[in-house]
Amino acid sequence: MIRLFFVMVGFTLAVVGGVSILAYLNLLIAGYQFSAYLLFLIERIEFYLFLIGVAMIIISMTFPTNRNRDRKKS
Repeated sequence: MIRLFFVMVGFTLAVVGGVSILAYLNLLIAGYQFSAYLLFLIERIEFYLFLIGVAMIIISMTFPTNRNRDRKKS
């Protein structure tokens, strides 16, 4: 159950950050260079929310469960 909570929180953070990153792609249309765009992203909190969200999803999906401990040995 706790894994589902972390997946949902991670997914929410990743969506919020990802949508903002996609919205900031309009800066490239406005004439910014790609390197300036990347420097701009590094300064934004949404970029870090995206990274934290993706990391939470990956960690919660790969972390082993304790189901073997709950089973009785025969």
